[in-house]
Amino acid sequence: MKTNWKILQPDIKTVRSVSAILKCGQIIATIFANRNLTLQDNIKLFVNPSLSNLGSPFKIKDMDNAVKRIVSAVQNSEKILIFGDYDVDGITATAIVYDFLKKAGADIIFYIPHRIEEGYSIKKKSIDYAKTKDANLIITVDCGSNGFEAVEEAKKVGIDIIITDHHKTPEILPNAYAVVNPKRKDCSSGLEYLAGVGVAYYLIICIRKHFRDIGFWNKSKPEPNLKELCDLVALGTVADIVPLINENRIFVKTGLDNINKRARLGIKKLIKISGINSGKIDAEDISFKLAPRLNAAGRMDSANCAVRLLTARQDEEADNIAASLNRLNIERQKTEKKALDKVFAYIKGDSSILKRKALVLVNENWHQGIIGIMASRIAKKFKRPAVLIALNENFGKGSARSIPGIDIYEAFKECESYLEDFGGHPMAAGIQIKKDNINGFKEHFEKTITDFLNDKKSGADIIIDRKITFADINSDLITALDPLKPFGTANPEPLFIAENVTVQKFWVIGKTHKKMLLKDETCRNGKLISAIQFNVDIEDMDKKRFDYIIFNLSFNKWKGSNSIQLQIKDFL
Repeated sequence: MKTNWKILQPDIKTVRSVSAILKCGQIIATIFANRNLTLQDNIKLFVNPSLSNLGSPFKIKDMDNAVKRIVSAVQNSEKILIFGDYDVDGITATAIVYDFLKKAGADIIFYIPHRIEEGYSIKKKSIDYAKTKDANLIITVDCGSNGFEAVEEAKKVGIDIIITDHHKTPEILPNAYAVVNPKRKDCSSGLEYLAGVGVAYYLIICIRKHFRDIGFWNKSKPEPNLKELCDLVALGTVADIVPLINENRIFVKTGLDNINKRARLGIKKLIKISGINSGKIDAEDISFKLAPRLNAAGRMDSANCAVRLLTARQDEEADNIAASLNRLNIERQKTEKKALDKVFAYIKGDSSILKRKALVLVNENWHQGIIGIMASRIAKKFKRPAVLIALNENFGKGSARSIPGIDIYEAFKECESYLEDFGGHPMAAGIQIKKDNINGFKEHFEKTITDFLNDKKSGADIIIDRKITFADINSDLITALDPLKPFGTANPEPLFIAENVTVQKFWVIGKTHKKMLLKDETCRNGKLISAIQFNVDIEDMDKKRFDYIIFNLSFNKWKGSNSIQLQIKDFL
C-alpha cells in the first residue's frame, strides 16, 4: 500500500513560547509542540520524570483484595506460585514479583509455560503443576484475563488465583480471587497503558505499603528499595511496545538510569554478550539488543532460564545463561531469515497477493516461536496488517502485527466466529484457529481491514515533525534531542524531511543495507552527510537521487565513533 506522509504544522506562537521556556531553537521547540508539550509544568515533568510523580496504584480495581491475600499467604508461609508469560514483559514481571516476595520471606516459586508445548496463558493443566508443588496461591503476571478453565479448576482443588494482567479483557471476567487489570471495564484508574510488568510493579508497591503499615519490616527483614527494580520494569515496558507516556516514561527513564549506573548481574552479562556500550544503554538498545536475546528463550526453548538470568546472584551462572540466550538468538535469526526469504520470494512471485489490504499466510513448516517477528517484518515491509499461521495438522496458531491506525485486536473481534481463541493489543495479537476455518477467516479478515481503512480518519501513515535542510544538521541539534528520550510508542523518535537529495557515494553492507554519503542540492555549501537505509529492496539499491527523504537523526556509535548519521525511513 502507498505510504501517506503528513508534516505537522504547530502554531508559530506556540513554538515561540516553547522556545522561550526551553531556551532552545525553533526545530526543537517545534518537536515539543508537536507532542502537545507546550506548558512549563508539562514540559518539566516530561523532561525530568520522577517516581514521585507516579499515579496511585491503589486506584486499580481489585488491588486491595490481591494485596490482602498475598500478605496473608506470606505471613502464613503458604506456597506461592508466580505464573508468567514467555515474552520479555512476562519474564520481567515474573522476576520482580519473585524477587520482592522472596525478600519478604515468602515460600515462592515461578513458572513460565512453554510457548509451543503449552501455549499462552494459564490453563487447566497449569493447575496440575501447581498441585504437584503444593501451591496454595497462584499469581499470574502479564496473562490470565482469559483463564476461565484454570480458575474453575483451581477452585475445585482449593487454590486461589490472583490475576495481574494488561491485555484486553472479555466482557465477563474469570471468577478469580482478584483480577488486577487496568483495562477491565469497571477500572477507573486511568492506567490502561501500563505493560504487564508495570501492573506487577504497582502490585508490589501496594504490598510493600501494606507490610509497612502493619510493622512487618525490621532490621532482619529490611524494606526493599523498589527503585532498584525499575531496570526490569524498563526492559519489559520497552519490549512490549506500550505507549512511553506518563508512568511508562517514568519507569523507562528511571530504569535506564539504573542499568547505566548499577546494572544487576544478569543484565550486565547480557549487555556484555550483546556487544553494546555499557553505561550508554538506551531504549533502542533494549529493543534491538537485549529484548531479542531474552525473547529468544521463550521462542526457541523455555523462558524459565531468562527469569533465572534476571534474578541470578552467581557470576558463573549468569555467564552461562547469557551465553545460552545468545546462542538461542543466533538460532532464532537463522530460522527467521530462512523462512522470511521464502515468504518474500512467494509474495514476489504472485502479484495478486499485494492487491489485498491484509496478508494472511499459512505454512506447516514454520516454527511457532518466530512467526511474530516474521509478521512484524512483513507488515512493515508491505505496509499492511500481517497474520502468519503455523499449521500443525488440523489446527493453527497465528501471530499478527498491524500498522498505525488499525487495531488488530478489534479486527480479530470482528472475526471471532472463525477463531478458537484470540488475544493481544492493537498492534500485536495472536490467534488459534481450526484448519477448516482458515479460508473463511481470511476473507472475513480482508473485508474487516478494508472497512477499517475506509473508516480511518487520518490518511497519514508517517507523521513528520519538521522539514529541514542539511544546513540545519549538526551535533548540537542531535544532542538537543536527548531530553525527548526515551523514544517509543506515543513518543516516537523525531522524523524530519529534506528535499532534492543526491547520493554522492554508496556501498552495500550485509546484503540488504545501504550506506550512503548524501548531498542536499538546496544547500550552497555542498555539505555531505552520512546515511544508512536498512532492508533496501533490490530495485532501489542503485537509486542516485531522492525528491524527498524522511529520516531520523542520530550519532553513529560504531566502534566508538560519534559521527552524524541519518537513518532513512522512507523516500520518494
